[in-house]
Amino acid sequence: MDQFFGYHSEWNLGSPGGWDYQRITQEIGQTIWRNYFQKNCINIDLDFEHPFLKPVNGFVGMLQEAHRLREGHNPGLIAVVAEEETLEDVVENKNLARHLSAIEGLTGALMAPQELERQKGHVCWHGRPVSVIFMDFNTDVLLALHRKHNLTPLLQAVREGRVINPRGTEPINAKSMFEVITDPLHSHRFCKETIQRTPWTRQFYPRQTQGPKGEHILDLIEWTRFNWVNLVLKPERGYSGKGVRVGGIHHDIDNIINLALKSGDYIVQQKVPLNLWAEYMPELDLEKNIVQEVQYQTDFRSMFGPKGLYGFLGRFGGVPTNVGSGGGMQPLAVLRSEMSIREATQQMNKAIVTTDFNEVREAIEHQKKMSMDHQFTYLLGPIKMALRPRLITLGQIKAIEKYCEGIWADCLTMEKMWLSGQLDEIVTLDPEELEIIQSQPWDGTPAIFASDGLFSFGAHLK
Repeated sequence: MDQFFGYHSEWNLGSPGGWDYQRITQEIGQTIWRNYFQKNCINIDLDFEHPFLKPVNGFVGMLQEAHRLREGHNPGLIAVVAEEETLEDVVENKNLARHLSAIEGLTGALMAPQELERQKGHVCWHGRPVSVIFMDFNTDVLLALHRKHNLTPLLQAVREGRVINPRGTEPINAKSMFEVITDPLHSHRFCKETIQRTPWTRQFYPRQTQGPKGEHILDLIEWTRFNWVNLVLKPERGYSGKGVRVGGIHHDIDNIINLALKSGDYIVQQKVPLNLWAEYMPELDLEKNIVQEVQYQTDFRSMFGPKGLYGFLGRFGGVPTNVGSGGGMQPLAVLRSEMSIREATQQMNKAIVTTDFNEVREAIEHQKKMSMDHQFTYLLGPIKMALRPRLITLGQIKAIEKYCEGIWADCLTMEKMWLSGQLDEIVTLDPEELEIIQSQPWDGTPAIFASDGLFSFGAHLK
């Protein structure tokens, strides 16, 4: 019960999100389970309150420590900086400012980057010096906004090392870094588990290379066309599932390849078997007036920093699972009963499926109301949420802690490789973007990293 199976599909070292969305999902999911379904499944002991199921607390602790490292025990302002058009819509950024303001001596404030100013040589907001900045966008967006708004104060904050995540993580943030890990020339540098959980990846352009089984590929483009059913094409620096195409699901391979080559910034990646990251989940069918089990894909984001794990984010949906691509959120729970994940999951599914149809419908309406109360919405509607929590054991959590420590160490290795010029063929950056990046090296300083895992904890489809 201490093992977990599967692969990471990508890492996010720029400005990963979801840390407060899981806290909200836990509150709603626990209420729904206990009010409607627990009575049918009383022999299963679930913990919705484990600290890693509310990762915002670890993230806030890291920001607080970053402030203390700079300012000691003096009071200060931590700025949450996001694109102007997102300020009203991204609830976790608004909540982050509130979480920070709840700490004695700290004030959190949400703002657009152009609201920062310089006074007497200091980076300020409304006249108050800023201690630390969490910036909810990557360096390419920062550069585009600087060209529009002249963000000199924010760039000063970068040079002073006030911005989290440090801009120095950007070169190793691209999905093409998985090529470095899966290249036999470099694999000896990385943790064994990192290599085992990294799907074979190559930058996608006309080239020769080594294939996933060590075979020589004479023409990567034609090889991709021939092996498409087992592959994925995705942008090197994309997000929210935009531009991702999956073999066996997206069939127009000629147009897919032409799109990838025209964009010029794609990777080709070995597809993780769908059954390994799929589970059956209860769902209400309003057309048939029944509750039934439906197959969904799941993913599992682990968020961590210099002192270890902050916590998790659970999502479910199609391929990909991103909320922006139609996916939703899933509560998580630690299984404390002496039974397997598979057995407990099957019992929970049965408990929901055998609940009266109208009671399940009431549960979903309650779920939606709580989402609206929490402003937990996307495109004006409540974010879709699973009825059943996804289960994990304490032993598996320990294993994930070790796994994340390995990734942190491997990212430090990749940063050193980049700084020494060993990744010049992999990393291509706008010269102005590069200048910003070089002004704030990372070197293991405070940050929040995310690894998106296509994992099974024991309930996957056989």
